[in-house]
Amino acid sequence: MRGQPAVFLDRDGTIIEEVSYLDSVGRLKLIARSAEAITILNEYGFKTVVITNQSGVARGYFSESRLEEIHNELVRRLRSYGAILDAVYYCPHHPTEGSLPYRKICSCRKPAPGLLLKAAEELGLDLFSSYAVGDRFADLECGQQVGAQGVLVLTGYGKTEMDSLQETWISPPSFIAQDLYEAVQWITGQQKRK
Repeated sequence: MRGQPAVFLDRDGTIIEEVSYLDSVGRLKLIARSAEAITILNEYGFKTVVITNQSGVARGYFSESRLEEIHNELVRRLRSYGAILDAVYYCPHHPTEGSLPYRKICSCRKPAPGLLLKAAEELGLDLFSSYAVGDRFADLECGQQVGAQGVLVLTGYGKTEMDSLQETWISPPSFIAQDLYEAVQWITGQQKRK
């Protein structure tokens, strides 16, 4: 049986403003139109899943319980605008920084696709009809490895990634958008063509 399509969303620089190691709820700020974009995905029947690297845990900048508080606030704030996240998955590891058990090479740190595979199994997702949206090429590559289309947003680090790393992309994005809202307009346009 075929699963449901999903849009895998990076967190920092895609849904919320990039602040370098977000360690408190007080520093969380939604990017303009990101809640509206997620609401549109909800209306189109996409599962909306946050996939985020959070090496601040490995580095000792904040605990996993603090990270859970931040994610709970993100879910609550989006919900206040009518936008629903179906799940939030994060990688707390770093290959060289911090101490055990967080300092390790893992299968969940983007661009590795471990979190997408876990989400697909737990939520019944069809990866081949899904999209990965983020402001770094690692976000897109993660999705591309499992058959999802990648969409780069120019918020956060997106413009820098496009300007400086474009020549080294293994596989280019399916679309480049100014922000998450524009990315969602493109994604829903793809659905209308099917």
